[in-house]
Amino acid sequence: MPLEITDDTFDAEVVKSELPVLVDFWAPWCGPCRMVAPVVDKLEEKHKDKFKFCKMNVDENQKTAGQFRVMSIPTLMFFKAGKVEDTVVGAVPESTLETKIEKLI
Repeated sequence: MPLEITDDTFDAEVVKSELPVLVDFWAPWCGPCRMVAPVVDKLEEKHKDKFKFCKMNVDENQKTAGQFRVMSIPTLMFFKAGKVEDTVVGAVPESTLETKIEKLI
């Protein structure tokens, strides 16, 4: 299960991570977010040794969501060496996320 992060833990868990990181910006009331969650869980099982997976509730962590201009959810951001390398907005197929992960490993 992806690590639940907050505004306070974002820097330590994402920016300073030695592994590439996928951050799933979501909210409990968001239907498409619930559709993407099992896909992210499955990809985490497959790549957990080479990639870090995190979730951030945008309702509870508006500072970070605002900093990265998250306007729609789910927004999935891919970080490497503390920088955003790619972004996907909306519920997308597993293969789309898989391709983006493979590029950063």
